[in-house]
Amino acid sequence: MYFGKKYETAPQGNSVADERRAILRRHLIYYLRVWDTATDKLLGHIVDINTDGLMLISEKQIETGKSFELEIRWQDMEGNPERIRFSAVSRWSNNDINSAFFDTGFQLVDPSEEILEPIRKMIHQYGFGE
Repeated sequence: MYFGKKYETAPQGNSVADERRAILRRHLIYYLRVWDTATDKLLGHIVDINTDGLMLISEKQIETGKSFELEIRWQDMEGNPERIRFSAVSRWSNNDINSAFFDTGFQLVDPSEEILEPIRKMIHQYGFGE
């Protein structure tokens, strides 16, 4: 996946460009909340996600190049609480189309199958589009 700036395209002939489309980004039906576990504060809401990373929308700009311990919190179809904890690095942050918000791209750091499987399940249950 390409983690350059949001609207930047990867250079042609570069393996990053080939990799960029290898894993499809999935847009979610509703914005799931993501918490910074170090502060237990809401960091933002997921705009899209795949097994390499995610994009959050937030009210404040998030520092780039910083490592985070994050947690996605939501309820399953029966209303039971679900959580996924993982490490991620913020790669870019820009103003959203609505200038009151910021979009930030995160790359997952060495995700285990214990993290990837619930992410895949969450994408399948709540995602849309190919």
